[in-house]
Amino acid sequence: MVPSNLGEEMSTEVTLPPEWEDDERMNFLFSDFKENRDVNTKDWDSKIDFWTSLILKICRSRGTVCFNLQELNKIFQRKGFVPLGLGTVIQCMARCGKIQRESEFAANVDCGWVSWGFGLLLVKPLKWTFSTLLGSSGVTLEESFVVIELVKEKAAELLGVYWSSPVANCSLLSFQELQTLSSHVCIDESTLCMALLQLQREKQVTVSLHEGEKIVKFSQPGQDRVSLVSDVDLGIYQLQRSERLLEVRVEALGLEAEKCKEEARVLLREGKKSQALRYLRSRKRVERKADRLNAQLENVKGILDRIANSETDKLVIQAYQAGVSALRLSLKDGTVEGAESLVDQIQELCDTQDEVNQTLAGGALNSTDADTDELEDELRSLLENSTLDRPSTLPEVPSHPLSPVRESGSLCDDLLCALPLVPQSQFNITDEELDKELSRLTLADTCLQQKDRTSPVKRAESAQ
Repeated sequence: MVPSNLGEEMSTEVTLPPEWEDDERMNFLFSDFKENRDVNTKDWDSKIDFWTSLILKICRSRGTVCFNLQELNKIFQRKGFVPLGLGTVIQCMARCGKIQRESEFAANVDCGWVSWGFGLLLVKPLKWTFSTLLGSSGVTLEESFVVIELVKEKAAELLGVYWSSPVANCSLLSFQELQTLSSHVCIDESTLCMALLQLQREKQVTVSLHEGEKIVKFSQPGQDRVSLVSDVDLGIYQLQRSERLLEVRVEALGLEAEKCKEEARVLLREGKKSQALRYLRSRKRVERKADRLNAQLENVKGILDRIANSETDKLVIQAYQAGVSALRLSLKDGTVEGAESLVDQIQELCDTQDEVNQTLAGGALNSTDADTDELEDELRSLLENSTLDRPSTLPEVPSHPLSPVRESGSLCDDLLCALPLVPQSQFNITDEELDKELSRLTLADTCLQQKDRTSPVKRAESAQ
C-alpha cells in the first residue's frame, strides 16, 4: 500500500499487485523498453499490459478520470526508483484509443467550454498547441490525459444522479449547485468537467454562460438529446433563484425577530423597560419586512405554479392533437354511407340464409309425408294392442259394504272380511308395487291394534 497524491483534495492508499514485492520481477518492469518491439514482442507486450491495467485500476479506485506522468511517477516510486517506461506506456494507450489528451478531448466537443477559461481543463494550452504543430511524440510530466472508459462511466453515473435527485424538475442548474449535487460522484472540479464534456459529446447536456454564471441543462428521461436553452428556461431559472433567495432571507428575518423578542424579555426582567421597548420596535420592523418578503415569495411561487400548469396543459393539448390525428387516420376510409351499405349487405345475406334453411327443411318434410302417415298408423296399432294384452295390476274394488265394528274377539274376522278377494287371474306385478301394498297393510294392522286397546276402556266406562 502506497499513498496516492493524484488528487489535490484527496489522499488515499492504493493497493498494488502482489508482484510489487518481487525484486526480480519489478526490476524487469521498471526497466525501459527496447527501441524496437520486434526484438522481444512477448516482454514488450507483458510490460505494456501490466502498466496499462495498473494505471486503470489506480484511476478507478481513486474515482478520477485524468492522470499525468508526474503523478504516476510519485505513485509508482519503489525504493527510490521510478518506472522508466511509463512514457512509452502512455503513448501506446493513446494510440489504442484508451486515453486522450485533455486538450484534444475538450476540443472535440462542439461547445463553448474553451471560452470559459477553466484552469483545470486548459493547463498548458500553448504547449499543447506547439506540440501538436511540431509533431512532438514525447510525453511531458504535466501533460494531462483522460481515460475514455472511465469518463464514460462517470458521465453515466452523473446523469443518473441528476435524474434521481429532487432538482430533476429544474430545467437549469448552476455549476455550483451541480458541484454540490455530484460531490459524492465527482471528487473534484476536473472530474466533473470531464464528465460534463462527455455528456455534451453524447448530446445529453448543454452548458452556457448567463450573466457571467455557468449554467447546465440536462436531458430529461425518454429524450434522445437535450434541447437548447430557451428564454423560457432562463426565465424559470431566474424565478427559481429568486424563490430560493427570498426563502433564505425570510428565514433569516424570522430568526432575527425571535432574537429581538428574547432580548426584550431579558431586559424586561432586569427592569430596563426602555431598552426592552426598543428591541420590541426592532422586532416589529423586522416582522413587517418579513411579511413583505413573504408576499413577494408567494407571488413568485404563484408564477412558477402557473408555468408548471401551463406545461401540463401543453402536454394535454399535444396528447389531444395526437389522439385526433390518430382517430382521423383510423377513420380515413370509413364513412356513414359505407357503414349503412355494409349493414344492408349483412341483412341481405342473413335473409338469404334463412330462405335457404327454410327451403331445405320444407323439402325434407314433403318427401316423407307418406312415410310419416304409415308410421303414425303403426304406432297407434301398437298402443292399442299393448292396452288389451296388459293385465290389471290392481285388485277389483269390493262391492259389498264393510261390517260394523264388533267385539275384540271377532276383530280378526272383521279384518279378513274387509279385505278384497284375492284375484285368481294371472297378472304381472313388480316388486316395488308389492312393497307398497305390504306397507299399506302393515299400517292398517297398526291402526286396528291401537283401536283394540282403547275398546275395553270404553266398555268399562259404559258399564259404570
